[in-house]
Amino acid sequence: MNKSVIRVTSLVTAIAIALSTDLSAQSPAAASSKANSNTSTLNSVSTDEVDRCVEKAIDFLVTKQRPDGAISDGGYSTAMTALSIMAMASTGTTTSDPTPRGESMRKAVEFCLRDDKQDAQGYFGKKDESRMYGHGIITLMLTELIGMGASEEQDKKIHEKCRSGIDLILRSQQVAKQPMHQGGWRYTPDSTDSDLSVSVWQLMALRSAKNDGMDVPSGAIDDAIEYLNKSFTVPLDSTGAPKEPLGGFAYTAGDRRATYTMTSAGLLAYQVCGAYDSPLVSSASDWLMENPPKWGDRFFFYGTYYYAQGMHQRGSKYAQTADENVRRILLERQKSEGSWAPPGGEESGIGSVYTTTMAVLSLSVKYHYLPIYQR
Repeated sequence: MNKSVIRVTSLVTAIAIALSTDLSAQSPAAASSKANSNTSTLNSVSTDEVDRCVEKAIDFLVTKQRPDGAISDGGYSTAMTALSIMAMASTGTTTSDPTPRGESMRKAVEFCLRDDKQDAQGYFGKKDESRMYGHGIITLMLTELIGMGASEEQDKKIHEKCRSGIDLILRSQQVAKQPMHQGGWRYTPDSTDSDLSVSVWQLMALRSAKNDGMDVPSGAIDDAIEYLNKSFTVPLDSTGAPKEPLGGFAYTAGDRRATYTMTSAGLLAYQVCGAYDSPLVSSASDWLMENPPKWGDRFFFYGTYYYAQGMHQRGSKYAQTADENVRRILLERQKSEGSWAPPGGEESGIGSVYTTTMAVLSLSVKYHYLPIYQR
């Protein structure tokens, strides 16, 4: 489906809540609130509370924009700006909006499209030192904005930069690796090993690009899914089904220690590729029901982004439980200016732009704006 259509059809408008654009006399947020006025709110947290929380967070991100267009309060400026763009887009903001948010998003996109942000090989991760993590994030952001630029010229540049980024991902996957690592990616384009965390960003970028109609060999996505299989923590039988009912995903292939963050990442990646009925999806979803997020988990914000999106796509009790958990944990911990601070650990030094974008992407699943996360 054309991405412009996705964002403006009445169906989406009825479901989604546009935070920065007045689409009608009654805002989508108000319509959604009225439609749900006779139902019980999840965990006593109303839709209006979530909307206000997300609006405040987007406003916070706008305040962190630098004169050059970057949205960052720490390192990895291009990657953080790309995450901010996705957070804005996930709430309905577009580069054509005649609003402060729309202007902020236009400047942010222009920053990411600057020639010095991508090297001659198509690599985004060198300039801001975000490595293949950043490359996957930035490329995914560009795939989601194809056809949504502020002008024909910007659209053309988005496509060109995106094509170069996708080509680098494809070349990197073909670097000779040991069988256990084949199909995945790691920290640099020439890495000879792989891990699930880096690989999921590249896989989502490939899948989004393919959805855009770009030339992405099906074999590349198949190989990446096979790497996901090797990262599952429970042995698989001859049919590809787990030999035990509960299983998750590990950071590296062959490791049998499932974690909240990696199980959430694997769950989302499988569904993004259309494998909704995979027994691994069922097993990982059930694992997450038994091991829900806790404030203070390692890489809490990173894992919760994957958890919210993956469980939402799973639907039914999984989506409802995840929605309750995410709202319960995040809303009460938002700071007065709209940001979030990490609980400690590895995420402490990355900055509040990072934690805030991850929180927004976790809370905005109900808006259905970003095509990559739509079932």
